[in-house]
Amino acid sequence: MVKKKKHKTNAVRLLEQKGISFSISEYAFSEGHTSAKETAKELGLDEASIFKTLVAVGNKTGPIVGVVPGNKELDLKKIAKASGNKKVEMLPMKELEPLTGYIHGGCSPIGMKKKLPTFVAIEAKELVFFHCSAGMRGLQLKINPEEIVKLLNGEFADITI
Repeated sequence: MVKKKKHKTNAVRLLEQKGISFSISEYAFSEGHTSAKETAKELGLDEASIFKTLVAVGNKTGPIVGVVPGNKELDLKKIAKASGNKKVEMLPMKELEPLTGYIHGGCSPIGMKKKLPTFVAIEAKELVFFHCSAGMRGLQLKINPEEIVKLLNGEFADITI
């Protein structure tokens, strides 16, 4: 009998260390796979329950994290207001891994190299659980959004279009 390898990403390690309840879902990932819509389809879930982790840069705060539903987009003006910035722009892709330790398509809001100000879309507040990256492509966490906000000292905010 072949034992399936358990993936231990920074996000998974941190959640286990803190005793936070979660589950993991794996799906087939390919280089052409670029959206929450494709992830939702692979896992048989509603796109609105798959949340994307996006990293932006504020003119006052520096890097910030937005966690938004797969069927919506990050509103840079709204996250600027929520984070106390006048202007926010997306972090250049080449800076993502050095800053967070994660690559595009596998960026989790949990377990980044540095704790960054994190804003979770208000839509998540009403959910018992949602899915977000577990820290590698093809791996999703199913977790209570309140637990993420508490763990990261984040906040729920109106940040979507």
